[in-house]
Amino acid sequence: MSSLHPLLSGFAPIWALTGVGYLLGRSGLLGEHAEQVLNRFVFHAAMPAALFLMISRTPLDRFANPSMVAFTASTVVACGLGLFVSYRLFGRGLPERTLGGMAAGYVNSANLGIPVAVQVLGDASFVGPVVLFQILVVTPTVLTVLDSGRAGLRAALTLPLRNPILLAVGLGAVLSATGWRPPAELNRSCELLGGAAVPTALVALGLSICHPPAVTGVSRYLEVGSAVAIKNLVQPLTAWAVGALVLDLPPHQLLTVVLFAALPSAQNVFTYAREYNHGAAFARDTVLASTLVSMATLSLVGWALGPV
Repeated sequence: MSSLHPLLSGFAPIWALTGVGYLLGRSGLLGEHAEQVLNRFVFHAAMPAALFLMISRTPLDRFANPSMVAFTASTVVACGLGLFVSYRLFGRGLPERTLGGMAAGYVNSANLGIPVAVQVLGDASFVGPVVLFQILVVTPTVLTVLDSGRAGLRAALTLPLRNPILLAVGLGAVLSATGWRPPAELNRSCELLGGAAVPTALVALGLSICHPPAVTGVSRYLEVGSAVAIKNLVQPLTAWAVGALVLDLPPHQLLTVVLFAALPSAQNVFTYAREYNHGAAFARDTVLASTLVSMATLSLVGWALGPV
């Protein structure tokens, strides 16, 4: 398909950095606790800095467009179905069910969504609303459930003040709403620190392949396969159905929504699973498998809905 080759430029860094992590793990150069340390660095330092800058620089009114209705609907359906499957078919507890829903509906909107949008659409402006929705709505919901399961209800009520990601998102939203801009020195520091979030998370993902958690059995592969099917097939089909049949979106907007819904699971799913020590093997395998499958599904979307 004509759109496959340009998409490779977006996937190449993901596989390259994951491969670097795998090689480092095989060599033992970083020690046996490297994966855990890198994940904590991403969760507690690099990712909060990146999210703070991203939210503070993005107008919150970018939510208000019909395309986001279709994308939001696809996320709700995919996450809900992933949660239901994790519970009813595989009997997972609340934390694992939550991660199952996230793996099925939380797209890799930034580090893969941007290059894919530029290559296929020639415009990455839809990345902003998608990132805002996932960071301001989906992420707080997931982290609240994970943290409450670990620390109890009282701790959950103070979660926004204790969780570095939610605190960064909240501060960024306040700055975006008020229009206040932090000093240039703080911005630059956050840029440098936040720039390490994605590559470090991918290296940690590669490290995890060398030292997988002890999870075996056919059900594990069925569970991963179910999440990948929901993520790569059900979510884009839902976005198309809502966008085309309910909202009657113009062709370019419809292509944009379905393309973003077809993006694979974000590596954030693995980062959160590893931080909270729930379903790390499932999260890792789902991220890797959905990323591989999405090379075909994204190309199919570009071919089917793109300009003739």
